[in-house]
Amino acid sequence: MYPATGECNKQSAPSCRLFSLAELQSATKDFDDELVIGQGGFGKVYKGQISSEEGSHVVAIKRLDSTSSQGELEFRAEIETLSKLRHCHLVSLIGYYDDNEEMILVYEYMPNGTLYHHLHKAETPLNWVQRLKIAIGAARGLDYLHTGVGTRHGIIHRDVKSSNILLDENWEALISDFGLSKIGPTNQSSSYIDASVKGTFGYLDPEYFYTRRLTRKTDVFAFGVVLFELLSGRLPVDIRNGEEECSLVRWAQKCVKERKLDQMVDPNIRGTIFPKCLRRFAQIAYHCLLSVPKERPTMTMVVASLQAILELQQKNDNFAKSLGTMGFTRKIHKYLASMTRQNSGSSTKKDGRNHGEMSHQHGELLARDLKIFTYDELKCASRDFRNATCLGKGAYGAVYKGWVDKMTYSPCMHDTGLPVAIKRLNSYKRFDPDVLKEFCHPNLVKLIGYCLEGEQLFLVYEFMSNGNLEDLMWSGAIAQLPLVIKVKIVVGIARSIVFLLKTQDEVKADPYDRGTVCEYRLHRHKILLDEDFTPKLLDYDVTKLVHGHYPNNNDLPYDDYFTGFKPLPLRTDLYGFTVLLAEVLTGKQIFYENEVQKIDEFLLQRGKMSLSHTANSCFEMYDDVDSESKVLTMLEEYEKYIPAIHELFTTTNKSYSSMLEVHTLKGHIDSVVKLKRLNIDTDQLHYSV
Repeated sequence: MYPATGECNKQSAPSCRLFSLAELQSATKDFDDELVIGQGGFGKVYKGQISSEEGSHVVAIKRLDSTSSQGELEFRAEIETLSKLRHCHLVSLIGYYDDNEEMILVYEYMPNGTLYHHLHKAETPLNWVQRLKIAIGAARGLDYLHTGVGTRHGIIHRDVKSSNILLDENWEALISDFGLSKIGPTNQSSSYIDASVKGTFGYLDPEYFYTRRLTRKTDVFAFGVVLFELLSGRLPVDIRNGEEECSLVRWAQKCVKERKLDQMVDPNIRGTIFPKCLRRFAQIAYHCLLSVPKERPTMTMVVASLQAILELQQKNDNFAKSLGTMGFTRKIHKYLASMTRQNSGSSTKKDGRNHGEMSHQHGELLARDLKIFTYDELKCASRDFRNATCLGKGAYGAVYKGWVDKMTYSPCMHDTGLPVAIKRLNSYKRFDPDVLKEFCHPNLVKLIGYCLEGEQLFLVYEFMSNGNLEDLMWSGAIAQLPLVIKVKIVVGIARSIVFLLKTQDEVKADPYDRGTVCEYRLHRHKILLDEDFTPKLLDYDVTKLVHGHYPNNNDLPYDDYFTGFKPLPLRTDLYGFTVLLAEVLTGKQIFYENEVQKIDEFLLQRGKMSLSHTANSCFEMYDDVDSESKVLTMLEEYEKYIPAIHELFTTTNKSYSSMLEVHTLKGHIDSVVKLKRLNIDTDQLHYSV
């Protein structure tokens, strides 16, 4: 975790130095315009050189313009505030000059300028990790102000914006410009100051504007705007985007409500954000902008949440580098090329049997021998279960990345041999290797072996390099897949569903009848894809071990979404598969039951077979030798309608957003847009446990 706020304090500096006018004139070559590095409501800022006992220093010199709307009160406030504060994320005030005619402030120089410049004017854009680190630094600075560290009272900045966030030589963010800041009590979360409304349009908290009640949550609102500014690269107010989208706040809130997070991302960083990080970052920013100040997080909470996102993003990036991962598009081309070579060659073995037929024969489903690992072997394979190899943690335990020999499954050097996922279970009802052997199918994640060390159980699985269906859906990767790969995914899921239903102790449900009760719940994040985009379901064997029975609808709860915005829960029946078919085909998640009905109505009106009928056909032909070819032929007719189907989703989402806005205006925020608080301890990469 990040260091405590107090640990970041700068060493106590001597009192602000009182400069002479001659010193500052000399430092700026008599305030030469060629040395101007910024200009605002206060006046011009010059880059200068000053001398001291320690030597010469580059500084930023802010000179009050006599015609400025800001005046003596703001000047005094800046000196009073900064002279008491020392923190690594607050700009330090070195000194000042004041003779009632000239008012000048001298700061430490920030060579990388303002965040505003790098988001909206610089030719070289900031990358995603840089933006996250800047957000964390600025948040820590505000947290220090709000919590009253180093002062008797907390300080409300009142003018948080990207142009008041400066960047030093290491790209660390520092809060600046305290001319509008106010001192406020910290002993009560609801304490407020009755103050005249000041700030910057676009960042101004509506609650503060209407009531004049200034609280620390006023800064939180403005910081939420900065977060969306970092994510989107958009200005807080930009009339070039049209009347409906000129306000960054309204546009961002609308995108979150309609779950169009991918559309919010700055094109300069699109494709570089881990999907879970994007969702969590949008959640934090959205929370900061809630209409009711009490519902907004504190800056302490924001710092912790952002830090967790950065750690998750870095873990994912390092993980990808360790694999030497190719870009997603390159993986697709590699797979298609290999498939083309297979199809161009002989399609039969020496015995005359079709290769596709052999790959799907029930002989593949015979129980395999499981390797019994020793605890020392797994420690070696996972590098002693270090945090660096941890892929995720959840209710059942933790998952670690390891490496074993491809032939013997003995542990081997990192980044060599066969990558595996080692699942360490927290608890289980009863261990029986035969239970694990029941879950053997080409479309279930392959179990390689296990280790029983005392009461601790470890399961070793094949590693799935292309992640899970949900993350790929959110990132837009599924939408980019060629139809032939989408067909491979949906047919594979159909095969796994039928297998799971046949594997139950008693077959209690007909998979083709939506009205019957079904034993299994389908989770999008538990549908993994291997390097050839073969879908494989995860964790059904683990659920039986942990709970002592086959999975049911209560064993695997949905717990990683906005409370009011969960994707439609799925089961292993015809309807659940129909929803997945629609999602894979369109690349969009289904959130409401009537969306599938609308798609079917749309297709039927154009003389096409409904998705429900196509899904049923997939079940009927799932084990045919040419099942993928048949499904591909059926779905080819749908491809040209995908853009129009997307419009159906957009229309539904707009109606729902309008309903949300009506309720919000009536003050029913708690019941309408009550969002789940971020769980920073259970972030995962590709695996769930």
